[in-house]
Amino acid sequence: MSFQQGLSGLNATSKSLEVIGNNIANANTFGAKSARAEFADMYAAALNGAGGNAIGMGVNIASVSQQFTQGNITATENPMDVAINGSGFFMMQGADGATSFSRNGQFKVDRNGYIVNSGGDRLLGNMASASGTIIPGQPVALQLPTAGISPTTTSEASLELNLNKGADPIATAVPFAADNPESYNNATVMTVYDAAGAPVNVQYYFRKLETPADTWDVYVVANGEPVATNADGDPIASNRLSFAEDGSTFTASQTALNIPANADRDTLAIAITDWNFEGSTQYNDDFATTNIDQNGNAPGALAGISISDDGTLVARYTNGDTRDAGRVQLASFRNPQGLQPGGGNRWFQSAESGGPTIDYPGTGAFGALQAGSLEESNVDLTGELVNMITAQRNYQANAQTIKTMDQVLQTLVNLR
Repeated sequence: MSFQQGLSGLNATSKSLEVIGNNIANANTFGAKSARAEFADMYAAALNGAGGNAIGMGVNIASVSQQFTQGNITATENPMDVAINGSGFFMMQGADGATSFSRNGQFKVDRNGYIVNSGGDRLLGNMASASGTIIPGQPVALQLPTAGISPTTTSEASLELNLNKGADPIATAVPFAADNPESYNNATVMTVYDAAGAPVNVQYYFRKLETPADTWDVYVVANGEPVATNADGDPIASNRLSFAEDGSTFTASQTALNIPANADRDTLAIAITDWNFEGSTQYNDDFATTNIDQNGNAPGALAGISISDDGTLVARYTNGDTRDAGRVQLASFRNPQGLQPGGGNRWFQSAESGGPTIDYPGTGAFGALQAGSLEESNVDLTGELVNMITAQRNYQANAQTIKTMDQVLQTLVNLR
């Protein structure tokens, strides 16, 4: 025995204690991964090959490997906090343009609208077009839209309802008037938008005819004025719905609706080119509106952002509209233990890790995202404390071998 073995044991155990101490220090660091000191024995190389009686030279640290097991996921109620439930890394772009990889999803929005971490690195993914279509390609820094969305004129409007087959027809002698409930059977309302985004309330009034049977006239009033009138200015029906005897199908006399401008209410004309009542029925049941839909919208400002489990950034606007703003991309590595730690919850690609495979969350082997949550460190604090006691005992034992060797040498020196 020489001092070499004991000294190598002290050095290796000291490094092991450093690894344990670093694990314990990062037990509360979100996205941190524990490390493990891996030991290897050492032997001297012999000129003619090793014999069966070779004595080792001690021990060294062969590697300090990161353990990329899943950490617990905890809810934070912060919508910009994101955890990866499964495999994959967030891709982050630093100020120097270098790409790093992280499991820490503590994100925020900077003054320029970029999604960044606490170190200012920008989250990478694919942006969406103005219409909300994700544009695939190379990952870029995700930036939230700062401008609002423009208004859209209503060009399509649909109304799905049931008209009661058993309702009493309205006598033709009774002229229609919106303020006279005796002149129609049922009514409902929808909102459409002009080119400037101004809302226009459109009331539908349904009047069952005496003849032909199973036929209803539809009167339309917009901005308080009838949409269709005769030469005398009296309101007339804008559409006629004729149902089959069993009420399951119908035909409509009109498929378009033109709403005139209204100077008093400062609204523009609206041309609805696709006006339909698809899915409507005439069953012997109460009047009911089951669906109202139209494709226009008022202007809106960005009100908030949410992140779905597939990584889609959904922008929410003050007009109630939502649009996809981008999509987060994740990276995976064949050998994640080969990644080079860079501090700040970051790892960098290395020759040992290989190049990244990039795809969207929830695709293939990639994990899904959980917004409003964070992944805790995977450090097992109890286990690390036990490891620390074991390492301390090993250190003491290696120190004892040095002390013993010193006593042996001292005995030799004292021989006469």
